[in-house]
Amino acid sequence: MKRIRTAVLVISLFLLCACKGSAASQQEGEEHEAVSVFPKTEAAWIGDTMPFYDDGTMYIFYLADQRDGKVGYHPWGLLRTKDYCNYENDGIVLPYGETGDDQDIALGTGCVIKDQNGLYHAFFTGHNDYRDPKEAIMHATSSDMHDWKKIPEDTFIANDHYSRDDFRDPYVLYIPEEQQYWMLIVTRSNNNGVIARYTSKDLSHWEDQGIFFEDDMGYGTNMECPTLIQFNNTWYLTFSDQWPDRVVHYRTSNSAKGPFVKPASDTFDGSGFYAGRLETDGTNLYAVGWNGTKIKHDDANEYDWAGNMVVHQLAQREDGSLHAVENEKVAAALSHNVHAEPLKMSETISAKKNSYEFKGDQYELVQFDEFSDSGRMEVEITDYADDEMFGIAFAPDMDNVGTLNYVFNVKENKIEFYNTDRLMDSYAQSFMEYDLQKGEPLHISMYVNDGVVCVYVNDDIALTARMYWSAGTKWQIFGANADVKWNNLTVYD
Repeated sequence: MKRIRTAVLVISLFLLCACKGSAASQQEGEEHEAVSVFPKTEAAWIGDTMPFYDDGTMYIFYLADQRDGKVGYHPWGLLRTKDYCNYENDGIVLPYGETGDDQDIALGTGCVIKDQNGLYHAFFTGHNDYRDPKEAIMHATSSDMHDWKKIPEDTFIANDHYSRDDFRDPYVLYIPEEQQYWMLIVTRSNNNGVIARYTSKDLSHWEDQGIFFEDDMGYGTNMECPTLIQFNNTWYLTFSDQWPDRVVHYRTSNSAKGPFVKPASDTFDGSGFYAGRLETDGTNLYAVGWNGTKIKHDDANEYDWAGNMVVHQLAQREDGSLHAVENEKVAAALSHNVHAEPLKMSETISAKKNSYEFKGDQYELVQFDEFSDSGRMEVEITDYADDEMFGIAFAPDMDNVGTLNYVFNVKENKIEFYNTDRLMDSYAQSFMEYDLQKGEPLHISMYVNDGVVCVYVNDDIALTARMYWSAGTKWQIFGANADVKWNNLTVYD
């Protein structure tokens, strides 16, 4: 990531005017059911997700990161939802092996598919660091997606063309014109990350058809958690690079067989959203992944593995490219308008109702009270110059400077997240490239829930970040020498 080249600002003390009000307050006597925007369970953090839509319900299988110190780990859990606001937790449905010698003493990512007779099939990675090979593809069946019967005789490992220790994350789909199933497997060949393709007529016996796709980014990275799905006549191949950026990428094609083309912008979100897999309900397309916890649960640290689930709704442009939009069902659920009157405001700012005009006088801010358990904010940003920095911050310090910051870095054409108040001499922890220098209005929708925050910009891109201190702390809009307008700022719960 590039270092910010904007000249160092002297962020000094400034006069603030105190205002009354609370962004978290509700109308007296009104009660609203909490919306679970970024769910997890009491027993486990959400790891790699495996969404499967069936008969009006999205079944989201996931690697349950229980962090309990046992030899076995990452059994499959299951969440169910119809609206992405309320989730039913079915607990652990596919356990890991019983002994340290079992190939599946740790479960890895896989998928679920229903065959033409209505039987459900789970394909999953069996991982054991003490075995050779470490990874194998395994199979289980179920009539109800809760009680699974493992079929050990269907287990298979990499042949001599692929890595024996990187052979995982099976994704299975049915190809009607070939009357057979395809399985995509993440592996390595000739020291490069590849996705292999296997085929089967019966979901039990699989034949290697060679390399389906290889890393086209020049990193040699493992392309984890792939999806191959058709939506509105376009085929999409997605994967997450295991290094160096750890973001979800996608490619497009007119055929399931490819060739797959990299679009101009091939990501939906930054490094705060990982292992995203696509699934459709026939009308809408979704990317389901997770936002990681932080090491030692400290906002200042790097991301850990697993955390809260994040679901992006995706929209399709005329050229077939995709963009992240706010989930319409979640937005509808968070539609109760909360009176958001500022607690503090720089004296240089002009305010008219819930719109604020910054004058570009060093560090200016408008500060609000904390969000409720689940909250949403909308605002339109206009009249900014091509060399300015402004943003949204949480957890202000003693000098009223945010310690967790979304920054619109116009000069660098980036929307960034900083887990520090030292914006001028630090690196962004995550970012999305975006053409800010066009100076077009920016419509921002921000969602806050359970220590996770996500902003959607112009229903075009998303940027998700772990912010433990987004819960229970004040938040603010700010400008750093930026004469910018924030129009019609509205808070909902």
